[in-house]
Amino acid sequence: MDYTKLKIDQNRSIISALRMMDDLQRKLLLVFDSESFVGLISIGDIQRAIIRGVSLDIPIRLILRKSIRTATEDESDEDIKSLMLDFRMECLPILDKKGNLSRVVMWEDLFTEKNIKSTMFHLPVVIMAGGKGTRLRPLTNIIPKPLIPVLKKTLMEDIMDRFLEYGCSDFFVSVNYKADVIKHYFNSLKNSSYQIQYFEENVPLGTAGSLTLLKGVICSTFWVTNCDILVNDDYSQILNYHRSNRNELTIVAAVKSFPLNYGVLETKEDGLLDTIIEKPDLTFKINTGLYLLEPHLLNEIPENKFYHITHLIDKLKSENRRVGVFPITEKSWIDVGNWTEYLNVIKQK
Repeated sequence: MDYTKLKIDQNRSIISALRMMDDLQRKLLLVFDSESFVGLISIGDIQRAIIRGVSLDIPIRLILRKSIRTATEDESDEDIKSLMLDFRMECLPILDKKGNLSRVVMWEDLFTEKNIKSTMFHLPVVIMAGGKGTRLRPLTNIIPKPLIPVLKKTLMEDIMDRFLEYGCSDFFVSVNYKADVIKHYFNSLKNSSYQIQYFEENVPLGTAGSLTLLKGVICSTFWVTNCDILVNDDYSQILNYHRSNRNELTIVAAVKSFPLNYGVLETKEDGLLDTIIEKPDLTFKINTGLYLLEPHLLNEIPENKFYHITHLIDKLKSENRRVGVFPITEKSWIDVGNWTEYLNVIKQK
């Protein structure tokens, strides 16, 4: 890849860096002060800044790491390869004797292996697959939403494969609508990578009500995901945040911007004009439908009652308990449960 495409000026805003990462489908950018290389900014740097409450409008130079790993032109190709392999580096800047950027070595330049994940974990994954998929009718009148095709695999397989990359192979699938069709498909698939246990709602119980059926079954931190979303982010970083922050529940949120094509007026006392902001971007954190939960929360969900996971979140918040929000980029999340996004996924694939 031409590394000049990854260049970003240090005075650009955090939100502009996020957009650039989304457009390039990269998680790391090269930061410059005019023509001078000053460092790297990764999605992890931005996520940590957002978690700290930093405004997305500030320049990225204010959140840059003080030091980064680099190599020199004197180092051999073997040394560079070993360094990148040891630290699972997406890219390695190569500096000349004056400290200027000479070239950049990307992971894919040296390795055929696409997976550069360094952290593996084995946690249960709950997939909420009992809904009727009304937004995708008439397709879901015939095919249950978890089985809609995404090229050579189904949507649910795509979701499970993303967790398999991190060592998660134990799946608990909540089913109701067309449950027999879902079970028959995966039984006939005979993929030994998936260890699937089904638990069935007799009536729809919402996005969390059926979790009571897993009391005493799941005894560790576990994932909960809707069956119509795809999240392309580092799941190990989400888990690290959840644990280091001592959260009982963590919500994965997409940072989404909505441009407003009007000037916004801010006023002060007596209605006098304070400032005019021309065509601002309104930025929100959107609930993606992916969560991390501690197992004791299963005991706090009422049995045989329609209960959404947002009801559980509201309960925890009202009791001043720890509910975290982990941010990801806008295009790292795809809501496949509607026709527009589903068709976009098919085109991209």
